[in-house]
Amino acid sequence: MQKIGVIGLGMLGNAVALNLLDSDFKVTAYNRTREKTTQLKEKGATIVESPKEVAENSELVIIIVKDANAVKQISFEDSGIIKGNHEKLIVADMSTIDPLESKNISKKFQDFNINKLDIPVMGGPNIAITGDLVMMASGNKGSFEECEKVFKTIANKVFFIGESGVAHSVKLAMNLQITMLALALAEGITLVKKSDVDPKIFLEILNSTYFKTGMSEKKAYKMIDGKYDATFTLANLKKDITTMTNAAKSLGIKLPMITKAEEVYENAIKEGLGDIDYTGIIEYLKKINE
Repeated sequence: MQKIGVIGLGMLGNAVALNLLDSDFKVTAYNRTREKTTQLKEKGATIVESPKEVAENSELVIIIVKDANAVKQISFEDSGIIKGNHEKLIVADMSTIDPLESKNISKKFQDFNINKLDIPVMGGPNIAITGDLVMMASGNKGSFEECEKVFKTIANKVFFIGESGVAHSVKLAMNLQITMLALALAEGITLVKKSDVDPKIFLEILNSTYFKTGMSEKKAYKMIDGKYDATFTLANLKKDITTMTNAAKSLGIKLPMITKAEEVYENAIKEGLGDIDYTGIIEYLKKINE
């Protein structure tokens, strides 16, 4: 399998496609906003005018778009993926979407004899470019095995975890961790600063304990310094939080902390913080404590 399609060239999609090009795969790409295709074109990717053309020229099409509605649009509407269907085509969705939506989308692809895999990942564009993501995959096992070489180029760890939809459940659970860690650090830093303690001392102590995380060792220092270079925006995390709360409702479970976090992030967006990195949630705490 050498002919790979990528639909959706945001920060993550662009980085994944660049890594595939560097690994000698033939990449065909589409993005609704044409100017985002420039870098890939310069690196040798074929840029086309529709998802249909991506499918026609690919053995595997990777979707990396905003939400389930966007996945359905580029898959099933006019000039969508299904219009470029052929015998060897496999579709893999790297978007973060509701597990139930993922199952329904997979069933609709099956109506056209297309196997769709779920392949959400952990890690931002800075590590996608080097193929060091962590991937959770689910769906048809045979299709997964056909694509495994490609997936191991994209990610340094690949976990196949079962039937359609379950990879997206784990992805939401992972992003729940991100949400809570960012809030915990933001509130901890705010607390010690108001107590006239250097927050870097707080981080040094935290990182000397069992409770340290990659976020506390790296991004937390940028939070103190007010540096929020967006690898994953606050608005995008809020979108995923809402997907978590909707998934919880469909499963009939209560997740009280993420429900509260959804409110906090929504308020932060209303304060104009949506376009900065999600760790910029600390700026919202500054605003409500002025």
